[in-house]
Amino acid sequence: MDNTIKKLVLLYVFDSIAMPLAEDTLIKLTTSDNEWLSFIDCKQSLIELLETELIYQNKSGDRVLYSITADGRECLAHFYTRIPSSLREEITRYTRDNRLRYRKKQEYFSDYSRNPDGSYTVILKITDSGSVIMELKLIVPSRATASRIYNNWVNKAAQVYGQLYESIIN
Repeated sequence: MDNTIKKLVLLYVFDSIAMPLAEDTLIKLTTSDNEWLSFIDCKQSLIELLETELIYQNKSGDRVLYSITADGRECLAHFYTRIPSSLREEITRYTRDNRLRYRKKQEYFSDYSRNPDGSYTVILKITDSGSVIMELKLIVPSRATASRIYNNWVNKAAQVYGQLYESIIN
């Protein structure tokens, strides 16, 4: 696959998933979750698309999200047929079937770290378009508890937010 097609694949992914993506999410999506590009090709194409302003960065706090520009969409509209149709169909099907999963990964952030006293701090965030709409910081006694919260956050974030919001409003 030549460099132009690799860049078109990235543009097609951005267009198909229809949401901003963090670099690590984009790389996972195109390389390890699917084998559309290699890690190096993905990184290089991302840099080149930024330089030519076919994608742009949106920095929000400590996160950087990438999106396709109007020029990127126009370029894709002219040249998308250079991407093999089987690959276009695979990308379209995969992004349609997995959009919600990637949105959750993008919007629901969790991390934990060890404190000097042996406890753990768990940070949980919900973002919308790169802006933090809720952030919780919990101190828990063990790594096992921190890990369990970390792993459950993606599936529980919306429920926790809804319950907290209702409790505060009422």
